[in-house]
Parts: sequence; structure tokens; C-alpha cells
Amino acid sequence: MRGLEWLLVRMVIATCSVDYEGRLTAHLPLAMRLLLVKADGSVLVHSDGGSYKPLNWMSPPCALTESEPEAAEAAEGVTAVWVVRHTKSEDRLRVRLHEVLHDSSHDLGVDPGLVKDGVEAHLQRLLAEHVHTLGAGWTLTRREYFTPIGPVDLLCKDADGRTVAVEIKRRGEIDGVEQLTRYLELMNRDPHLAPVTGVFAAQQIKPQARVLAEDRGIRCVILDYDELRGIDASEHRLF
Repeated sequence: MRGLEWLLVRMVIATCSVDYEGRLTAHLPLAMRLLLVKADGSVLVHSDGGSYKPLNWMSPPCALTESEPEAAEAAEGVTAVWVVRHTKSEDRLRVRLHEVLHDSSHDLGVDPGLVKDGVEAHLQRLLAEHVHTLGAGWTLTRREYFTPIGPVDLLCKDADGRTVAVEIKRRGEIDGVEQLTRYLELMNRDPHLAPVTGVFAAQQIKPQARVLAEDRGIRCVILDYDELRGIDASEHRLF
């Protein structure tokens, strides 16, 4: 067995079956799938359908090991076994590979981050100007705080002087929570910033995204665009 520490994005197209064990269990029967191992450690299992959403995945921090199949598995046609373990929980993803059609790794370089649309850009500017709406005594440290994996929308200090990273979206979905989670994991390695907490702010936040954010200790904030612009402030509130 060997540990896999990928600095590149790895793409594998193979027939495989997948079992997820942890807070829930799930099974994907044998079929052709796309496996992505990202440089941040995450592993995603995709099919040809379902748009951008993976069938199953393991978010970082996690560790992937690859081993030879057991005798019974080899007899069934398994050629390799991936085991992905989350380093902070008991969650585990077990992938049994049969026929591998493609296996390549690629260096994508440093991503400049998402270019926000007009509404998101305005929300960021307005919230930066009125950061006190997130809490009494809050101050803005910097907009677009750069990290090696992209810019954090707002870097703030709360009333107690603790560092807070704020990610702003027009519609808050799971992808945005994952993005903020990656920023927090990286920033909390910096002793000059840690401990860093997170705020996920959006005009709308999907229930699944809220559950995931709160499970990770990230505070969710609903933004009212009109209120931030000073329109009809008596009838709208920032939660």
C-alpha cells in the first residue's frame, strides 16, 4: 500500500464501484465513471449525467491510499482499491477499480478566483462599507484578501479582535461553502491569522448549504441588497 500525495489534478476514467461509510452509507454499483483527485486532497466521483454535481465525494482534509485488491476482489475483476479517509472524522470512501481507460495528471496552476457578476461585486462593496451590519464593533481589514487558492471577499475583525473571513454570493450553494471551507483551512495554518472563523453571506442560501455551513462552524448571513443600499431600511433586516 502506498500513500498518494498529489500536487496535480488527477483524472481517471474507469469502471468502478464506490462505497461511502460514515455518518451515512451509500453504494454506487459497478459502472463507468470519472474520478477526480484534486490538488487540495478532495476526491470526486462523477457520472455522465447530473450536470456538475458528483455522485459522491470526500472533501478535504482527507488522505488517499491505493492498494492491491484482496483475493476475493481480484477474482471479481478488481485491479486496484482506493481508500479515502477524512482526517477529522470516521468518513471513508472506498473505490474498487476494474478496467482503467484513462489516467492522467495535470498542473492547473494558481486559479485567479471567480470573477463576480455585478450584483455580487456590489454586495461586496456595500458590505465592506457597512461591515458593522455583521456585528457591532466589526471592522474591515481588507477586501479581496489574497490566498494561494484565491481571494477571500472580505477579511474582518469582530468586536473581540478575532479574524473573520467573509465569502459573499448572490445565491448561496454548497459549492460556496466548500470554497470558504478551503480558505479557512488554509488561513488557519497561518499563526498570524489563526484562529479564523467564517461567515457565508448571500441574498439566498439553500437549505443544504446552510446545514453544511453550520455543521462546519460557519455562520450564515442573509443579505438584503436594498437595505445595504439604504432603501426601505425600516422593513428589511440583515439576519
